Amino acid sequence: MSTDTTASVSTHILDTSIGRPAEGVAIRLAARAGRAADWQALGGSATDADGRCKDLPALPVGTTHVRLDFAVEQYFESHSEEQQADAQQDAPANRDSGAFFPEVAITFAVRPGEHYHVPLLLNPFGYSVYRGS
Repeated sequence: MSTDTTASVSTHILDTSIGRPAEGVAIRLAARAGRAADWQALGGSATDADGRCKDLPALPVGTTHVRLDFAVEQYFESHSEEQQADAQQDAPANRDSGAFFPEVAITFAVRPGEHYHVPLLLNPFGYSVYRGS
């Protein structure tokens, strides 16, 4: 939860190829205080059955930038039987993994006192992200 001196972050993932939440996607959270600062790994979590990640670590005071790293390759490999995307796309029938993008890294700026909900709309061949509410 955000305070006057910190921001807070939450996220969820919808697998648009099957129209369902993406459960079990590992997410890592990192933060930095300024563009020139080094990234500080804060920890991570995984999405629940509703595709939500409600227990990301709190951001340190002074955070100006946040990075969410979504490990989507493992998700698509474990859900390959549910995916019919190859048949619906002009894509190779056989690939090394179930995803064109094995990882999705989203970096965004934050301000103290604000909450940032960052939904990820995901499919094996692309993704979209936006600031939610």
